[in-house]
Amino acid sequence: MHSTLPVQQEHPGQPPAPADDRAGDGGGRTGDDDGRRDRLAALDGLRLVAALMVVAYHYIAFDSGAWSVPARALFPTAHLPASYGWLGVQLFFLISGFVICMSCWGKSAGDFAMARVARLYPAYWFAVLGVALVVRLWPSVNDAPALRSVAVNLTMLQDPLGVEPVDGVYWTLWVELRFYLLFALVVHRGLTYRRAVGFCVAWAFAAVVAEASGNGTLRQILMPDDCWYFIAGIAFYLMHRFRPNPVLWMLVGGSLFIAQYDLLAAQARAEGHMGHRVPQWPTAVLVTLFFLAVMAIALGWTRRVNWRWLPVAGTLTYPLYLLHERIGWVVIKHADGRVPPRVLLPALVAVMLLAAWLVHRCVERPLARRIKDGMRRAVREIRNG
Repeated sequence: MHSTLPVQQEHPGQPPAPADDRAGDGGGRTGDDDGRRDRLAALDGLRLVAALMVVAYHYIAFDSGAWSVPARALFPTAHLPASYGWLGVQLFFLISGFVICMSCWGKSAGDFAMARVARLYPAYWFAVLGVALVVRLWPSVNDAPALRSVAVNLTMLQDPLGVEPVDGVYWTLWVELRFYLLFALVVHRGLTYRRAVGFCVAWAFAAVVAEASGNGTLRQILMPDDCWYFIAGIAFYLMHRFRPNPVLWMLVGGSLFIAQYDLLAAQARAEGHMGHRVPQWPTAVLVTLFFLAVMAIALGWTRRVNWRWLPVAGTLTYPLYLLHERIGWVVIKHADGRVPPRVLLPALVAVMLLAAWLVHRCVERPLARRIKDGMRRAVREIRNG
């Protein structure tokens, strides 16, 4: 989910990296003052919705060239709703603001940084190498990436360095990284209610100034197209942790109103990638529904949504996001004509979900623990040196 980093990204909307604090955990946790912590399972459900929206967008609506005939002819009913799947990134950014604020409470900037590195990189390294290998072996939809580009992609800094991404969906990681860096300024001083609100107000005002100035550097740092979702997510978490008040409602309402306006440009980019136009009003309606859904979680209206499968679903969203696009297109390209589309599509989604689960269990969880332990030892050595 975007909501763009450089505005000229390959795709107008993919889900960003997950906002959870601990490797292997797909959703958020919250706690009361006595230390008891309860999982917000509804966040896992929202993340799964966002991920499946993006998968539908890439497999059904995006003009990838993977299908032998236009996807709208193969999926006449699903094609139109899938054309709005790029909006899943906005939902991801909204959730990210909520969960990052929640997971940083009471933590140092060092702990925050180590948690982010351990959470983001293991599955990402696997996906970069896996996607690069698949596309190199079967360059039927996308050209194989150069080895030097693959090497830079492993740093997750390909976008600011102007290097071609191994997979187009990775552009949102740079958006998330910039949010983390900005929020780390507050975490470094100690995250409090007052500082969180001050951060939201200052970021909103600075983003407006960056937009008005037209300065490219300021836009890169302050993200005036994307910041409104993160700001609203933080405000929603503050409602959840404390209670709603007029200042928080103003932050949420102002973010929604400004985000609605910027969505028109994002939809135009999406239509360029899809090769067809779609009505604008569902875009505004969907984003409003996203805000309402997170609001329901923030106000405690979803406490009974605690199905056991939701946490598992939450763990799948990040690996699914990293793997689904170009590998899925290769599968479609080679299976189309041999397998009926109405069988191929659900089977492909099921296989991608299974692959995501395997990456989570076999790559994310074990490597994240080792990375965290190694970084803690390194920090101790540096401090003691």
